[in-house]
This record gives sequence, structure tokens and C-alpha cells, in this order.
Amino acid sequence: MTVDKTPGAATDLVAARARLLERSSGSGRLDPRALRDALGDLAEVWLTTHGLQAGIRPDSGLALVAVGGLGRRELLPYSDFDLILLHDNGVAPEVVGEAADQIWYPLWDAHVKLDHSVRTVPHALQVAATDMTAALGMLDARHIVGDEELSSLLIAGVRRQWRADIRGRFDELVEQARDRWRRSGEIAHRAEPDLKSGRGGMRDVQLLHALSIAQLTDAVPGLAGPQSGNLAHAHQRLLDTRTELHRISRRARDQLRAQDADEIGAALRVGDRFDLARTISDSARTVSFAVDLGIRTAGNALPRKGIARIRRAPARRPLAEGVVEQGGEVVLARDAQPARDPGLTVRGAAAAAANALPISAATLMRLADSAPEPREPWPAEALDDLILLLGSGRRAIPVIEALDRTGLWGRLLPEWGAVRDLPPRDAIHTWTVDRHLVETAAWAASFATRVSRPDLLVLGALLHDLGKGRGGDHSIVGAEIAAQVCRRIGLPEADAAVIESMVRYHLLLPEIATRRDLDDPDTVERVVVALGRDPVLLELLHSLAEADSLATGPGVWGDWKSSLIGDLVRRARLVMDGQPLPEPEPVPDEIAEQAAGGGTHVSIAPAPQRGPNTYTVTVVSPDGKGVLARMAGVLALAGMRVHDASVTGVAGAAVNRFVVVPGFGTPPDGAVVRQRLIAAVEGATDVLAELEARERATQPPVGGGETAPPLRSPAPARILWLDLPGPGAREVGVPGAQPAPSGPSLLLELRAGDRLGLLARVAAILEQKGADVAWARVVTHGASVVDTFALTPPAGAGAEFRTAVEEAISAVVPATEPPPAPDELGAR
Repeated sequence: MTVDKTPGAATDLVAARARLLERSSGSGRLDPRALRDALGDLAEVWLTTHGLQAGIRPDSGLALVAVGGLGRRELLPYSDFDLILLHDNGVAPEVVGEAADQIWYPLWDAHVKLDHSVRTVPHALQVAATDMTAALGMLDARHIVGDEELSSLLIAGVRRQWRADIRGRFDELVEQARDRWRRSGEIAHRAEPDLKSGRGGMRDVQLLHALSIAQLTDAVPGLAGPQSGNLAHAHQRLLDTRTELHRISRRARDQLRAQDADEIGAALRVGDRFDLARTISDSARTVSFAVDLGIRTAGNALPRKGIARIRRAPARRPLAEGVVEQGGEVVLARDAQPARDPGLTVRGAAAAAANALPISAATLMRLADSAPEPREPWPAEALDDLILLLGSGRRAIPVIEALDRTGLWGRLLPEWGAVRDLPPRDAIHTWTVDRHLVETAAWAASFATRVSRPDLLVLGALLHDLGKGRGGDHSIVGAEIAAQVCRRIGLPEADAAVIESMVRYHLLLPEIATRRDLDDPDTVERVVVALGRDPVLLELLHSLAEADSLATGPGVWGDWKSSLIGDLVRRARLVMDGQPLPEPEPVPDEIAEQAAGGGTHVSIAPAPQRGPNTYTVTVVSPDGKGVLARMAGVLALAGMRVHDASVTGVAGAAVNRFVVVPGFGTPPDGAVVRQRLIAAVEGATDVLAELEARERATQPPVGGGETAPPLRSPAPARILWLDLPGPGAREVGVPGAQPAPSGPSLLLELRAGDRLGLLARVAAILEQKGADVAWARVVTHGASVVDTFALTPPAGAGAEFRTAVEEAISAVVPATEPPPAPDELGAR
């Protein structure tokens, strides 16, 4: 259908629009784009005709300019008309007034919503310089009728002024967008989203357009998504949805109501309301990702202080093998080879989350173009990086979102496609299923110190609803999918069985606690039998139940539910009682012989069973206070991250075995490490002081030369004490205790977030407090550590010993992140 553009063809705008809408329904229905074009042509014909009749001619010193949707040629069935009548100073006021009346009054009489103004070009530019909303509207200005030179002066002047002033207006622009997001929420996760003002909607596309006019971003600062195509495609789908919303509701409406969704989905041929919700979510998240990228790119191009300032470092700061920070973003090192390094994607993502940095657009595009899937099973270090990513808590959410919008997350987890943008089936859920999984993992990371296996907690949280959208019981279907994922990512068989059970039984505790009689022994026995009498699985499901509820929506987790589940877990744990105590690892005979010979020995050997870039460092040295602290410090200063360690003694010698992964390249020669250790033990170097200096040096500057504070841990540190059985054990920790027994009598278990040299710091504290470490087991699970020390306390130690140790350790573990703000939770 076309609109007759001859003058006088559209004298009654409302009637013409009604005829157009009526004729475009039924078998002759126009698609949304064609309808917008026809409505735009109709409006221009009407405005041109009445403008000429009002004396707005090429030589009149008057010009009619469209801004907003009409200026962008995105006129919807019931959109406002945003118009500016320009005039030069030589036109008499009465002429200007008469021309305005002949345009405005017919529109008002036709009940067309009108946003209008009458200005000279200098006046319009002055308004644009002080009013952000007006400026953004004028950036879309388009000449309709009259003196085209006058319109060009405005259009060119507004754009020139915008580019010149953007440095001083950028913070206001970003803050205005954030205020709008707080008011309207995220389109992707709203039951009835605001397609215009919500995060990821039409206003955000206009924001990106404004940044491109300011020459701070590309014209289309988006990346290809896994399903949606590019930003332009996402914008088109949102615009088409809003067009159908106007047509169906017969009024100007921006909020998509549930009762209209089925009809709109059918009109757009995408399916029912759930299919439409998935389409809208995908499009809005594509726009949101592009906005984040555009604001960050623009912020990096404007070196200034303010709310939108991005942290920047003066040089490339190494983060991990093949990954560095530059300009406040994670980028690939110059020698990185994505096509030959299948673990690079997840390593870069882990580094980004661990350091609270975004991944640069160029890096994402390069990885999307050339990074292969990790081979099956994944290398051990790739699995460790995945756990590190998930263990970073809420810092992982934007990183995973960026990977997902560029197809990289689906490359790592192909099963993700079934839940991507999948809307929930009930209103209690705030998020789409895929975002709910990521939110659950973030909450689980904040509970990492509650459990002995934080790595399994965050991984189970990420996978627990992966069976949704496939038909059947999602817990049973999801358990099979989780087992498949675990095999591919290289999780040990025993751990994979735990994950499979977590997914299968993730609803067990909430359902039984809220629906069954907890005083009935059969109720508790049912839980115990279902979980195979496994206390580790029980504690994992307990924390997962809370994380799942908190990630579902406001009010789902409360005192009543928490109390019931806690009571059920307590009863089940009593039935499962009888866990074995930790024990030191045995010392191999060849190492025992080496220890008996005396001296200091350091050997570094590959540990291929743990991964191609993993090594075992074995240290045998004369026993004495401070050896463990100094050895751990030497390894940290050498750039080696300890994944687990066993500390024990034999024949009067300390035997320390560390499984490490170098941050870069290969570890130093064992002889070099030995010399550094000897120097540290003899006091020639202060390892702890060097660690402090190294950590300060790795923190990027934030402005004015000051150093950023260390990143916080999602979970609070926990220190657990246990008296070991044996002579004198009962006296430990009691005021007025007797002298300590000759062997270890006390277990200290530290659960905390990791940091550079944490083991060295904790070991030094134990030394300073007079405790002897008889043996230790140290395990790093991604961003968390679970370190167990068997201690012989100093003679006469009482309760004050434990208090002093706890206070000292609390000062060196990472601080805890504050809980997320309500707007971060997607509260509705």
C-alpha cells in the first residue's frame, strides 16, 4: 500500500490514519515496517500540504522540522508529532504566529498529541545546550517543508554543538540513562516490560545513536549474538513489537501487557506470549550489551573524572597467560593465539570477573571469530578457570552476559541454548531461566564458606535448572544433562556424581520441609536415603536451596522457609553423623629417605594428571618455625598459584608438597626456588613485605595516583575449630589449660576468598601466635580456599589463643562484598 503524496490528498489526518489502519488489517495487513512507512508518508503529506498553505515555503524564512520518532521515520500508529517551527529574525512575529496556528490547531482539533515549539536557530541551539532531552531529540531532526537551508543550519549546528560539548555532558547523559533504568527496569526480565524506556529498549538505541554522532562509538556498536543477529536486527524486532502494541491496543502504549502478548506474537508470527517474551528478552539483552559497550567505549575515549569514569591503567597489566588489562578492560596479550589456545576464552573470562573488569569488544570479537571449543574433556586448568569465574559472585554476571551475547558462552556450554532467554512459567520468577541460573550461581558464591566444596556448590547452582524447556520433569532431565556437562568439562567422576545428585534433588529439601511433618522419623529418613547418607551433598543442597530461592524473586526466601529447611537439615545431619576426621597425607618412601639425609631440597615436576600446565613442587627442608609461611610466599612471588598443598613432617624435616599453576609461562628452576627459600628462612629477604608490595603494585590506579582497594570476596570468611582426640585434647581452648600435648591437639579450618599469598600470611600468623603446624591440607576451589591446619598450640593456651588467631586471620583474608542493591536483584 502506498500513500498519495500529491498536495491536498490528506486533509483529514485522523480519518486518513483510521482508513490506513483499517485497510492494513485482515488479508491486506501491512507488516509493521510497511505500516510505519505508510504512516510516515501520510504525516509528511499532511504537514507538507498544511505547511505550504500556511506560507512555510522555501524562500519564506520559515521551516518545519520533525524530531523524535517522526524525525527518525519511526512513526507508530498513535505516536506523538514532535515538531519545531524555525524562523529567522527577519520574519515578522505575526507571520510566524499565523503559520504556527495553521499547523498546531488542526492537529489539536484532530486530537493528535503534539510536542511543539517555535524557535530561531540560535534559540534552539541554546535550548539543546542546556536541556539533555531536547538535545537528544534534535539529534534526530529532519526537514519537512519550508526553508531547507534554515533546517540544515539547525541540524548541522546541533550535531556540531553535541560533539563539542560531549566531554562535559557525558556524565549527565549516562546518569540520565541510569535513572531511566531504575524507574523502568530491564525489559528482558519484566513480565510487562516498557519497550520504550526500559533497559534494552528504544531509548537505549537512541542513546547509542547519540554517542555515534559524538564520534565516540561506531555507528552500530553491537556484536553478532547467538540467535538475534546484530543490534539493528534487535532494534527492528523491538520496534515491530511496539508497532503492533499500538495497533492492537488502539492507543499510544509503551508497556507490553500480558493480555496483548498472544495477539502480538501471532501478528509477528513468532508464536504465543512465551515465544514473544523470549524474542523480546533476546533483543533487549542484545541492546543492553551494546549500550554497556558503547558507554564504556565512549568513557574510555574521554579522560575525565566523574561518575562514568572507567578505571584505566597507564600500561598493560598482566592478568593471566595471554590476558592483560589495558585501559580498564581485559584484552588479549600481543602474543596470544586464540585458535591454538582452547582455554583462552574461559581464562580471560575468569580474569575479568576476578578483577571486576569488562572484556573489550575487540577481544570478544576476536575470540568469537577464532577461539575453538575446549577439547573434551577440558584441561584441568580450564575447569579451574570456570570455577574461578563462577566463584567471583556478582562480578561474573556481566562477564557471562557478554560471552553469551557474542556466542562464546554457548560454545563453552552448548546445552545453554535451550534455556537462553526462556521466560518463566509463573510470575514468582523475576528472571529468564538462563539469567536465573547465573543469579543462583552468584548467590551460591556468597555462601562458599558455608560448605566444604564451594566449587561443586557454584557449578551445581549454574546447572540446576538446565533441564527446563525440554519437556518432562526438569530435575530428572537436568540431572542427565548435568552429567553430560560434567563429563565434557573434565570433572572427576565422584564429583560429577555429586553434581548430578544436586540437580536431581535441588527441590528435595524445600518440598519436604514445607510439605511434610518433620517430627515423623520417616520424613528425615527419606531425605537421608535419597542423598545416600552423604553429609557433603546435604550441605550443598542446603546452600543451593537458599541461593535458588533468593535468585527466584523477592519474598521467596524468608524466616519461615529458612527455619523449616534448617531444621530438616539438622535432623538429617544427626542421622548421617560419623564423618571421618581429616588426616595428613602419607610421605612417599623416597621423600622420607631424602628428608633423613638432611639439607634443603626443591624439585619441580609436571603433573600431567592434573593438567598440561600444572606442576608439583616438593620442598624438603629442616623443620622449624616459619618454613611453611616462607615457602608459600616464595611460590606466590614466583607467580605460582597454589591449587592444593600437603604439609607434613618426617625424620625431623618439613615436607611440603604444592600443586601449582604458573600465572605465566613455566615455573622457575627448582634451584632458583631453593636459593630464594634459603634466603627467606635465613632472614635475608622479607617474603611477607615483598608480598604486600607486589599486591599493591598489581592494583590498578583509579585517579590521582592512588591505588584501588583490593577486590572483596563474595562470601565471608569462616574459621572452624575442632579438638583432636588424644591425650590433653580436652584441655585445649579452656581457661587455665594444662601444658599442650606433644602432638597436634587442635584442627583449624579456614574457609575464605583467595588472595595473593594468603597461605603465607596465615602460616605466618600461626607462627607468630606460637602454634606449631604439625600438618596441613590446603585446597583452592576457584576463588575460595579451604585450608586445614593441625596445630600444637603454645603451652597454656586457652580460649584467648583462638580469639587472637581469629582476629589476626580476619585482618588478612579478603573483606566481604556488600549484598546486592534492590535494583540489582530485579525486584518488581
